Amino acid sequence: MSDLESFRTEARAWLEENCPPSMRSGGANAIGEEGDAPIWGGRRAKWSNPEGKLWLDRMGAKGWTAPTWPKEYGGGGLSPAEARVVQQEMARIKARPPLMSFGIWMLGPVLLEYANEEQKREHLPKIARGEIRWCQGYSEPGAGSDLASLRTKCEDKGDHFLINGQKIWTSYANYADWIFCLVRTDTAKKHEGISFILFDMTTPGVEARPIKLISGNSPFCETFFTDVKVPKANMVGKLNGGWEIAKRLLQYERQNISAGGFGGGGGYDLEHAAKDHVGTENGKLADGDLRARITAHKMEARAFGLTVRRLEEEAKAKKGPSPAVSIVKYAAAKVNQDRSELLIEALGHQGLGWEGEGFAPEEIMATRGWLRSKGNSIEGGTSEVNLNVVAKRVLGLLDHQ
Repeated sequence: MSDLESFRTEARAWLEENCPPSMRSGGANAIGEEGDAPIWGGRRAKWSNPEGKLWLDRMGAKGWTAPTWPKEYGGGGLSPAEARVVQQEMARIKARPPLMSFGIWMLGPVLLEYANEEQKREHLPKIARGEIRWCQGYSEPGAGSDLASLRTKCEDKGDHFLINGQKIWTSYANYADWIFCLVRTDTAKKHEGISFILFDMTTPGVEARPIKLISGNSPFCETFFTDVKVPKANMVGKLNGGWEIAKRLLQYERQNISAGGFGGGGGYDLEHAAKDHVGTENGKLADGDLRARITAHKMEARAFGLTVRRLEEEAKAKKGPSPAVSIVKYAAAKVNQDRSELLIEALGHQGLGWEGEGFAPEEIMATRGWLRSKGNSIEGGTSEVNLNVVAKRVLGLLDHQ
């Protein structure tokens, strides 16, 4: 038996023994404050299902929430091949991910690359164990697509930094424990005047206000900083060197958005929904035109999934994502929006439901998911910005003023 097969046998046995029943497909919620949500962890988590916390603790102790991170930083120390085995064995028993975390997807990889040793040992193990939940302080009311125009000021006050400003679209800032934030430390320069800093969301002067979306949910916040004191040890990388880190983190963000999907439709299977609401003839969807468009979409989605897998393998070989993730981010937004549109079309008048009797829960979720999908081409970098990245950094084209 090969070493990898031996590892598979061990991983399968461990998962079978340690994954609680409710953390397998169809299990109960893990966190009450966010409804039927993934496990986010953090100090503010309210556990409605103790098995969710147990699953996170067991996987965190094993290091399998971040399987390829070094063990000294709370990871599993696994090779990419071993990490794939863990994913495959989790999928086999339909195990829920033990932790969904901006810390694991975005912050952790850049800390491994740019942080000093003290910062790595301070933050990475807590991320891997789900002890701290992070949010991202990037966009501002006047600095969205042109992120480098950000104005949140970070002043050197001798023994600390003082931060004043505002961020917008800060995902789950009202639940987060800490924030990784872009701040302006030099007003004379644009890109070269930005720094990357970490601080606690309970620091005096930090305020998060949820924004209600047309979908009825409030996953984003306005976040205000008023005379927020931050220790100097919390700056990652060099003073005024944050733009390089910011770009790298955006690559990880776009890679993970593309690989993980955007949500929308509430998990309602498109093909089954169409058959239920449109009807069938000889086992086929009765509407031939809709059937053809759903088939074309499923082919495109399958091709997209295979492309994402190939890029993930290339990224692992090159020790990080490339600008090509902007292609995938752009395509992911289109694929998900197309799916949401097709789903609402298939539901017919049942796709108009918002609440109340007469509409099944999955129909209401599909309607709200369709509205939520409108943001797919904005979040994680607008489609227009991603196309510019592709033009400049993938195709090598130059701007012509």
